[in-house]
Amino acid sequence: MKQHLLTGIVAASLLAASGAYAQTKQELVQQVIQIQQPSIEGLARSVVEEPAMQISQISQQILQTQIPEEKREALAKSVSAEIQKYVNEATPLVRDRALKLAPTTVGPLLESNFTEDELKQLIAWLQSPVNKKYGEIAGQLQNALLEKVVNDSRAQVDPKIATMEQNVGKLLGVRNGPAGNAAPANGAALSLIHI
Repeated sequence: MKQHLLTGIVAASLLAASGAYAQTKQELVQQVIQIQQPSIEGLARSVVEEPAMQISQISQQILQTQIPEEKREALAKSVSAEIQKYVNEATPLVRDRALKLAPTTVGPLLESNFTEDELKQLIAWLQSPVNKKYGEIAGQLQNALLEKVVNDSRAQVDPKIATMEQNVGKLLGVRNGPAGNAAPANGAALSLIHI
């Protein structure tokens, strides 16, 4: 009786293990997409946050160059609240769309570019402790490099940015603010950001 029970457990274990290996290519693709869900959500956040950061930067320039000092703090709080409201409302919408579209967008690319064996290897790598550890510091690596690149190239790039701002300002009919930044003559710059 014990031997039959043990044989049954071993057989069930082998069947379950072979079932895990008998995944279809489509199931493997879905598993890769599921593992990548945090990255997909991060992409969605980036899509939402980029225009918010642009609006915030332009707003700061306008606040510093065109708004009387006694009104800046209150207006800055109102602008910040509007930007946060946009982020709070748009993030779940874009995240849900990204998660819905990933299987039909990313899935076919994975399926056509990887074999079943490669997908299994990719899944193993994505779930590996080394990949997870690398993912934890990837942002630090990017930020460190970004900081060095910006600092190292600032002297050469800043004059080009100033020239671009000046030329775009002329094209758009805006005047230069006290800090030398292009500032809108009538506050219209905020509408120039395409969201």
